[in-house]
Amino acid sequence: MTDVGAVSRAIGGKVAVLLGGKSSEREISLRSGAAVMEAFGRLGIEALAVDVAQVDWAEQIAEFSHVFIALHGPGGEDGTVQGALECMGIRYTGSGVMASALAMDKLRCKLLWKGAGLPSAQFVELRADSNWQGIIDELGQVIVKPACEGSSIGMARAKDAAQLEAAWRQASAYGRVFVEQWISGGEYTVAVLSGKPLPPIKLETDAEFYDFNAKYLSNDTRYLCPCGLSDALVAELQQLALDAFDSLGCRGWGRVDVMQDQSGAFYLLEVNTVPGMTDHSLVPMAARQAGMSFDELVLAILADCAMGAD
Repeated sequence: MTDVGAVSRAIGGKVAVLLGGKSSEREISLRSGAAVMEAFGRLGIEALAVDVAQVDWAEQIAEFSHVFIALHGPGGEDGTVQGALECMGIRYTGSGVMASALAMDKLRCKLLWKGAGLPSAQFVELRADSNWQGIIDELGQVIVKPACEGSSIGMARAKDAAQLEAAWRQASAYGRVFVEQWISGGEYTVAVLSGKPLPPIKLETDAEFYDFNAKYLSNDTRYLCPCGLSDALVAELQQLALDAFDSLGCRGWGRVDVMQDQSGAFYLLEVNTVPGMTDHSLVPMAARQAGMSFDELVLAILADCAMGAD
């Protein structure tokens, strides 16, 4: 286990936990931040919870040298707060400005993966003048996604042109929107911690897809860890996750979501640079499978920030 004393000395004895914010994922962030605060309490590390929705949040952390980011969504996971912390000279957990921005913008992320030769489903950006029927003819069933939201907010499945246009109208409330070819098969997630993959988790839900309710509210969602894949496929999946993570320049910790089609091929969905840390969250679950408690996970994330390379 990471030495608590060494980490405490490296951070100057105290750490600020950034949580809340103004995004649509505020409530999830508050829950993640509360769990992290409780972990620091058990570890004996002095911590201050700071809600970045408050106008004086930057003043509250001015004397801190290290920050644990527990923010989700725009404003906290997209490079914005990371840029502010860079200007303040404060070290922080997780990925830097560029990697955070790329990962948050799923459309630009997929364009980068396409250029890098990494596998993802076919996709196209949607606009008011999009050829709805033409897209359905080309891609078949699809899933519509806001480019810069998390937690499946604004997502909807579409099977025909009318459903596609309606889903675009709903999702466009969150900004730019794209559509991705629907992949029928298993959904997996791979957590990355300090440059190494944790055991993959297979996600199973009776819902149409792994939506907000399935992620945070339902007690019927099934999480399989071990995931049931062969050792060879686990290794392939973990390497793909690392390649996707590294292609964006991510660091510290994060989570990569992947689909497997009926033929067994893997397709990248997205990278989360500040995954949830709630009682329904996946990174703590993967850490447990690897023999790491929640407190040890939180300490390892902080240690990577405090004691790792810049």
